[in-house]
Amino acid sequence: MQLIPREEKFYGLFNEQAANIHNAARMLVALFENFQDVEKQVSDIKFLEHKGDELTHSLMRKLNRTFITPFDREDIHALSSALDDVLDLIEAAATRFLTYKIKKVTPGAQQLAKVILHGTEIIVSAVGQLNNPQNMLEYCEQLTLIEEEADRIKGECIARLFEDSTDPIEVIKWKEIYEVLESSTDNEQDVAVVLESVVLKAT
Repeated sequence: MQLIPREEKFYGLFNEQAANIHNAARMLVALFENFQDVEKQVSDIKFLEHKGDELTHSLMRKLNRTFITPFDREDIHALSSALDDVLDLIEAAATRFLTYKIKKVTPGAQQLAKVILHGTEIIVSAVGQLNNPQNMLEYCEQLTLIEEEADRIKGECIARLFEDSTDPIEVIKWKEIYEVLESSTDNEQDVAVVLESVVLKAT
């Protein structure tokens, strides 16, 4: 049974959204690994976030103009919104490094960024299989594991922060950064929840 009929206007936009998120996650990892010319690198991530907003708006406009949709209208809206939320948090994390005038990236932040990137790789694969649901639940399980891994890393980072830092301002800054990074994986899991709904309604 084909989950999405050949309606490229939806299928294509979902693939564009996923690819755009993955590119932003790659840029976040690159920023953390090469923490130079930070303003330019953050600006590049912001550009992708704006592009993501445009893709989301395009999909919503098409949804409003389409009488017969490839799957449940609520799920189309929820999936597009969940994908956009992942990108928003990636951009928010990057922006905080400018706002808080961070001078050096911690290993924990680098680790979280790589987990986020892995999650976006899974999302790209999952969205690319929307018309072939056999492997969809497996991808959803992987995204749940990603979120659990990020939550564990965040906990370790915050514990280390309170143990090692003597500057309360730095503690406040980094605690929020770790939380925003981990929240991006929460949103990746939200994508999994919507995909599960799409699969269950189609079977």
